[in-house]
Amino acid sequence: MRKIWIIAKRELGSYFDSLIAYLMIVIFLGLSGFFTWLFGNNIFLMNQASLAVFFGIAYWTLFFFIPAVTMRSIAEENRSGTIELLSTKAVSDAEIIAGKFLGSYLLIVIALAFTLPYYITVANLGNIDHGAVIGGYLGLLLASAAYIGIGIFASSSTSNQIVAFLMALFISLFFHLLFDMLAMSFTGVPGRLFNYLSAQTHFSSLSRGVVDSRDIIYFLTILAAGLVMSTVLLSKRIWKN
Repeated sequence: MRKIWIIAKRELGSYFDSLIAYLMIVIFLGLSGFFTWLFGNNIFLMNQASLAVFFGIAYWTLFFFIPAVTMRSIAEENRSGTIELLSTKAVSDAEIIAGKFLGSYLLIVIALAFTLPYYITVANLGNIDHGAVIGGYLGLLLASAAYIGIGIFASSSTSNQIVAFLMALFISLFFHLLFDMLAMSFTGVPGRLFNYLSAQTHFSSLSRGVVDSRDIIYFLTILAAGLVMSTVLLSKRIWKN
């Protein structure tokens, strides 16, 4: 665990050193704040204590930001050759991937932590559904973890950051949008299957305050698949070199 934490701190530090973290947090807060308080749902005019709009905007914003965050995680190491150096320091492939994931995930957690004043402010304006807020944040954390898993897998399959970004975005698009569209186009078993594969279905359930183990398992399964496949790709690349 100590090795994973060292890699995670190195990864998180690299985001702040390159200004990626600052840009992401500022843009994320700017977009979510603008649509939450002004354009999408003027809380002061509607006099309704709800963060539903925030969760909807944050869900889409993180969908685009996460591939940009993870695209360099392994791809840059592959390009510069430092992945071989890292693998010679008695660190297993699984520990490298876990550390990279944890570093990226901590950045998302920090970004979401900065939105807690939204919750506090809205709660002071009226009777807010605290269960829905907790479920919404849980949904964002789980969806982010799943998309980070996909992003690291894409990054571990190439040494080009742009390719990694586009690949992660393409794969995530199926879960984020396309499966939901297919679910509305089919009925019966295919419709139910596509509905279950849709991240929107599970996130919507959580953001209503309904915490179902099936939703949690869904996101954790995507995360686990992404990290396992990333470890396999990393092992093959090192073995070939």
